[in-house]
Amino acid sequence: MSDLIAQGPQKSDRWRRTLPAAIDSAGRSKQPTAGICIGRQSGTWQVEWDDRISRRHALLFPQPDGSLVVRKLDTARNPVFFHGEHRDRFKLVPGEHFVIGQTTFTLALRPVLQQADVEPDHLTEHAFNREALHRSGFRDAARRIDTLARLPDLIISSTSDMELFVRVSSVLLQATPDAASVAIVQFHSAATQSAERIEILHADCRELDDTTVRPSVRLVRAVMETGESILHLWGRNVNAGGGANAAYTTVADVDWAFCVPVPNDACRGWMLYVSGRLGTPGNFSLEQSLQSAPRDLRDDVKFTGLVATTLGNLRQVRALQRRQAGLRRFFAPVVMEALATRDADQVLEPREAEVSVLFCDLRGFSRRSEEASDHLLDLLHRVSEALGVMTRHILDSDGVVGDFHGDAAMGFWGWPLEQEDAPERACRAALAISAEFFEAAMGGNRSMSGFRCGIGIATGRAVAGRIGTTDQVKVTAFGPVVNLASRLEGMTRPLAADILLDEASARFVRTRLGKDALRIRRLLKVRPAGVLTEVEVSQLLPPYGPQCPLSDHDIMTYEAALDRLIVGRWDEAFALLHDVPADDLAKDFLTATIARHGRVPPPNWDGVIDLPKG
Repeated sequence: MSDLIAQGPQKSDRWRRTLPAAIDSAGRSKQPTAGICIGRQSGTWQVEWDDRISRRHALLFPQPDGSLVVRKLDTARNPVFFHGEHRDRFKLVPGEHFVIGQTTFTLALRPVLQQADVEPDHLTEHAFNREALHRSGFRDAARRIDTLARLPDLIISSTSDMELFVRVSSVLLQATPDAASVAIVQFHSAATQSAERIEILHADCRELDDTTVRPSVRLVRAVMETGESILHLWGRNVNAGGGANAAYTTVADVDWAFCVPVPNDACRGWMLYVSGRLGTPGNFSLEQSLQSAPRDLRDDVKFTGLVATTLGNLRQVRALQRRQAGLRRFFAPVVMEALATRDADQVLEPREAEVSVLFCDLRGFSRRSEEASDHLLDLLHRVSEALGVMTRHILDSDGVVGDFHGDAAMGFWGWPLEQEDAPERACRAALAISAEFFEAAMGGNRSMSGFRCGIGIATGRAVAGRIGTTDQVKVTAFGPVVNLASRLEGMTRPLAADILLDEASARFVRTRLGKDALRIRRLLKVRPAGVLTEVEVSQLLPPYGPQCPLSDHDIMTYEAALDRLIVGRWDEAFALLHDVPADDLAKDFLTATIARHGRVPPPNWDGVIDLPKG
């Protein structure tokens, strides 16, 4: 297992990245065919400090034996030097390097990451109070502040946690002169100490021949328990040979280590672990160095604490951004803006609300799936585009995308923010969806041609919010009004009407908006199969034109026929229906019902048509 270390002209121009394994656990090759790209553009292993490296300069291919095949890309403008010669392709083994521009790339063995199983008894522990560190100033403030100023950009530009680990560890290694290694660790607590464990998320070593990093369990546990930054100093092991030059501890062959917690829930259990060796310049003895170490390392501990705080805060921001990005699948921008000012968990808690629910079903899917049995991926693309039309118009009208049921989408209005005009928003979304499907049928979008949609809208009380189990959570609504919207959508087929409304939604449009805002006609009263309660169904109509050739007079004529049908004057109703244009398919249901009964109402007629189970 190998790492690649990049070192530029400045000490801070450095990173160490882990090369992916070239074989899996079963010994099979899993080498990426595209290779890993070194370059300066996003998505590559970026070397942003060197302008002699092209946006995409070379490809890396890890090998099962730990070596690395390097291939220069034809588009790279500067050469790659290996063993002092221009080479376009070569094989690198651990310990060798190549050069591009002002940067040297060295292949090194990956450090063996282990916990220290045995720790020495003779150590000195020094805890740094957070407030005391905050009050103290840096002795080399200019250098530290310059590094801290660059840190947010380094972290924010990281595209993954691993990229984040690489950059943070590199900064710490360069900012701590006596550090031998840096590790980002996560402490996993347990009921017993024997079950505790430390996970090493990433580690970096200053020297190529450092091949082992062993964080002290004792030190990490102490930091976890106190929440303070702690320094451990290991004294001389007098039994290891004695004398001034005796060896110290066997803990990763270091003299000191300090550990700093990352204070943020987004990095729960994370710590920055830095270890190194003491220098004995001039006439200072090793004992004197040990005594002065807490003072000498204080700046390094404080700086690492600031890095930890920056890391935690910025990762928290990233977590919130990811969370908001996930919510954008459900919420319109105006809702997201409102959520940004309130606690999201509280807002998303399930609660009762007055909502308008829209169900939109894709018609023609079954037939198209049979016809496209040999082109299912193409069909999937077309269905996804059709569902995208539904969700886009739901979000554009400030609704919530609640769920998908096969080839149907559900949206609702009135939650998480109250919307007094929820029925109007649902109706306008339905008209926009229907219009786009109509244009596709007329040749406006060939990939959606052959599909139509049926839409049901109902208004009433529902429980809405983040609903589900610990394994699967979704934002949706449930209750009788949701079932009614689904039933109305199911009625669009037998009634030959694209958009159907319940009585509450239709009443809102008529009383609050007026007939000039949205066109609605009462269609009939039905009793769906298996339901005792009657439902007054209305149809939402597009504006007069190619999509809907019915005039306002035609709507009035139909409703007059419906009134006569309800009171049992079926002959008059039948005659009036014949004055409605023949291309109005919805009138055919009433006409057929009257004709089937010989224009005579059945016994005990109550004005409600029993709708057979479809």
